[in-house]
This record gives sequence, C-alpha cells and structure tokens, in this order.
Amino acid sequence: HMDQHFGPQRQLLDSVKGVGPVTILTLTAMLLELGQLGRRQIAKLVGVAPLANDSGKRRGRRLTWGGRAQIRSVLYMAALVAMRHNPVIRAFYERLIAVGKPKKVAIVACMRKLLTILNAMLRDQTTWNAARHINLAISA
Repeated sequence: HMDQHFGPQRQLLDSVKGVGPVTILTLTAMLLELGQLGRRQIAKLVGVAPLANDSGKRRGRRLTWGGRAQIRSVLYMAALVAMRHNPVIRAFYERLIAVGKPKKVAIVACMRKLLTILNAMLRDQTTWNAARHINLAISA
C-alpha cells in the first residue's frame, strides 16, 4: 500500500547521489508537504531557513532554528554524504568555504540546497539532472 503511494516519489529521490534509503523514507513519511510548498516555505518548515533577529536599527545575527528536528538531523547526514559524492553540492560547499563561511554555516546551506532540489524534483516530477543543477549551484 505504501509503495503504491510513495513509490514514484522514492524513485525520483533515489536518483540523487547522497540521498539514501533512510533519507527517502524519512522525507516521504514525515514531510508530506515535500513537492507542494515553495522553497522558502519548505526550508522554514524543516528549520534550515535563516531567521532575522532585528529590532529597530539593530541588525542581529541570522540564525536557523525550529522546524522538524528529526527531518533536519536526517538532512544533515544526507548533506554530509552529498558533499562527498554529489558534484553539485560539493561545488556549492567549496564555494561557500572559499568566500570565508564557517564550515557549519556551509553545511546548513548545503542542507537547504539539497532540500530545495528535492522539493523541486518532486514538484516537477523530474529525476536528478546534474547538468541542470550545477548551473544553479554555481550561480546561487
């Protein structure tokens, strides 16, 4: 019964290097909104969107917090694997480190990038296309 409902989603997500069975099962079971929300909405829902801490003229730090912790922890591990095996995420990470971002900040940015890509893939019902996403990672 679950394969009939989640089967097509699993096949699409399985086409991405760095996204394994645990990530796929967690996302399809616990993030039913994946593919239905915009990139900012899905990032905020998971808790990987930087939130402003401003008041009046004071500009505070942008922090990422809140959201669904279990999904965030699975996405963290997926981002670490993707940084090693996925050329798009690796290029994005290396570019952030090259401009001086701290490693943890770059990892959270990779989590958000990976989530955004997976969300767009399910929304458009397309498989992974590295050529398409490498241009997005370089320009982003």
